[in-house]
Amino acid sequence: QVQLVESGGGLVQAGGSLRLSCAASGSFFRISVMGWYRQGPGKQRELVATITAGGRTNYADSVKGRFTISRDNAKNTVYLQMNSLKPEDTDVYYCYADVWRVWGQGTQVTVSS
Repeated sequence: QVQLVESGGGLVQAGGSLRLSCAASGSFFRISVMGWYRQGPGKQRELVATITAGGRTNYADSVKGRFTISRDNAKNTVYLQMNSLKPEDTDVYYCYADVWRVWGQGTQVTVSS
């Protein structure tokens, strides 16, 4: 059974940085579009960033210039580098693998003002 395991969340002050990681256990990682999404209480899950197998990236307007998604196919891992964090970035962040249609369990990011 394919699993995605996120790590790297935590509490940080506004203006700080965090790096999220998502490790996949299944085969075919290298051909999958990978994504990061986030969801807060009472809100719909929203796209943060995606990266294709070829490395093409896409970002939500709210994070452009601050967040960077990347992948290491040798490690079956996708990353989200988050800089210049704002209190409104506080959410649970989820990793998604398109090839398996699988979500990770989520990791909490809290940004204090």
